[in-house]
Amino acid sequence: MNVFRILGDLSHLLAMILLLGKIWRSKCCTGISGKSQILFALVFTTRYLDLFTNFISIYNTVMKVVFLLCAYVTVYMIYGKFHKTFDSENDTFRLEFLLVPVIGLSFLENYSFTPLEILWTFSIYLESVAILPQLFMISKTGEAETITTHYLFFLGLYRALYLANWIRRYQTENFYDQIAVVSGVVQTIFYCDFFYLYVTKGRSWGNSNDAGTGLKSYVSVSTHRPIV
Repeated sequence: MNVFRILGDLSHLLAMILLLGKIWRSKCCTGISGKSQILFALVFTTRYLDLFTNFISIYNTVMKVVFLLCAYVTVYMIYGKFHKTFDSENDTFRLEFLLVPVIGLSFLENYSFTPLEILWTFSIYLESVAILPQLFMISKTGEAETITTHYLFFLGLYRALYLANWIRRYQTENFYDQIAVVSGVVQTIFYCDFFYLYVTKGRSWGNSNDAGTGLKSYVSVSTHRPIV
């Protein structure tokens, strides 16, 4: 396990903790897409079924359990504890547009036609597009709280670090997982525009009103298996 993978896992964990902390402190989930969080919970559930069948390491097991807990606690907070603050009117992305093609692709392109392998493949494909409801929600409202953009930034950083991890593993282990790599590249592409805006305009967004988007104090965005 190389440094890029560890940093990628930590970046992913930090993103989830930032989101949970934001919801808990503000007791509000405005601006957060519940549909994206449901998809991420589904990703972790279908990917980590091997918790019951395959032990890799204590680190691997602990991180899987933590990610599962964070995902389901986030969903509970959005649809349960703080459901009155959930912006359902703007969280309108049609999940079937993602689930139907992902399910079909999982059956067509996988390494082994077994239940666990198909579910693992499904989780990889679904993760590559799970953030789209959140990005759609931001584009629809034209605004996002700063903490939400930090969450997206660290999610994007996690994917970028995992790309570096795969390159390193190919160099040192001659290991190449085509499904994970291609899906990871697709997912990273979705974050590219956000990364550019975050780096170049984040500071000015946080301090001024952008006449083009009408923002006020908001930031706008237009082999061993890995843990995540």
